Amino acid sequence: MSSSEAETAVAYLRSPLAIRARCENILDAGLRGQLSHFAVDLGALSGVVDEVIAVTRAHYPTLDIPVHGRINHFRAGGVDRVAQLDAKLASLPADEQSRAWIDLVMVSVLLDAGAGDAWRFREPGTGLSIGRSEGLAVASYHAFEAGLFSADPSQPLRVDASALKTLEPRALADAFQVSDANPLVGVDGRINLVRSLGDAMINAPMIFPQERPGSLLDHLLWIAAEKKAPGASYSFHGISTPIEAPAILHALLDGLGPIWPGRIELAGVNMGDVWRHPYAGGTGSSAGLVPFHKLSQWLSYSLFEPLQRAGHTIAQPGALTGLPEYRNGGLLIDLGVLVPKHDAVRGEVHSPGDEVIVEWRALTVALLDRVAERVRERLGKTPTQLPLANILEGGTWAAGRAVAARLRPTGGPPIQIASDGTVF
Repeated sequence: MSSSEAETAVAYLRSPLAIRARCENILDAGLRGQLSHFAVDLGALSGVVDEVIAVTRAHYPTLDIPVHGRINHFRAGGVDRVAQLDAKLASLPADEQSRAWIDLVMVSVLLDAGAGDAWRFREPGTGLSIGRSEGLAVASYHAFEAGLFSADPSQPLRVDASALKTLEPRALADAFQVSDANPLVGVDGRINLVRSLGDAMINAPMIFPQERPGSLLDHLLWIAAEKKAPGASYSFHGISTPIEAPAILHALLDGLGPIWPGRIELAGVNMGDVWRHPYAGGTGSSAGLVPFHKLSQWLSYSLFEPLQRAGHTIAQPGALTGLPEYRNGGLLIDLGVLVPKHDAVRGEVHSPGDEVIVEWRALTVALLDRVAERVRERLGKTPTQLPLANILEGGTWAAGRAVAARLRPTGGPPIQIASDGTVF
């Protein structure tokens, strides 16, 4: 294996194209009946589409559906915390407001892995008790407002690398109200991710020039300028600039690659959310590997709105894939599209790298594209009018949660996952 071949493999495995291609390979194997853990029943897809459309219309009767992003969770419980933070940022220029939102969103997403069934956040002021992803969002929102992630007490509404590097586990646990009676899954994994983000930003000055997540805006605008006119000087103050969705993902994978726990390495690069499966396909050093980059893609989707708030447009939003997490994947199991082949699928606790989980996630990515196609057909929409990112929000994630709540008292997923807070 030459170094150049390995570097080419790294670049490929970090692309949305590779995610789709490898997941399609595994779906093809499933349709041939060759997989060890799941059978695939495409005939059951119509029931999934029915559920997704019903949930979407219930939440968005006019089909004015937002992008699947973290900012939506800041409105949990009917409280518009987005408007509240906007009011506090109103005196700042639009680009600085966007940087503040990127600061919040990036930290909030990295803290967003599954919370478990027992944890709740009781919001000061409203008294709301909120669990799961929305609870994590609201908890991170209040921690941000309190300046937990800022190095400057006079400027609490920002995130600084130096503050993240020194963040104490107890401070984060207190902000999230963690106790023996209110346990949160993967606390150590979360604090390690946040601290590692601080290190990663310091070590990637081209991507985070101000050592804060929000300065990713400046990097993305520079990339857009270079693509349009290499070497030209540029100013983006008040100018709308198209930012390509794959460029957002690429920057995040480059800049945040070191934060993920050590897993598979190629050419000395920690590949993060990339796993082995016998039907992944491929050749050379990428053979047998299937990438997902779930948290990085979730973060990419979540950055659409902050970037748009600064007046910029998102190009190629459909290049990113569906998210292989337990709401989308659970929907496919609960409604019979994915049929477990043996009792251990549901009966045992699995780690993210176990073949059964890799298989489940890959099938989920490939099948979400098919669900999206059928949803658009039923609603008379084109991919431009109804991108995958909006169908996820409308959508598959909400339908997965609704079906889980009907089928299980905890509302948890149909498969038990041992999460360290860095994948699910």
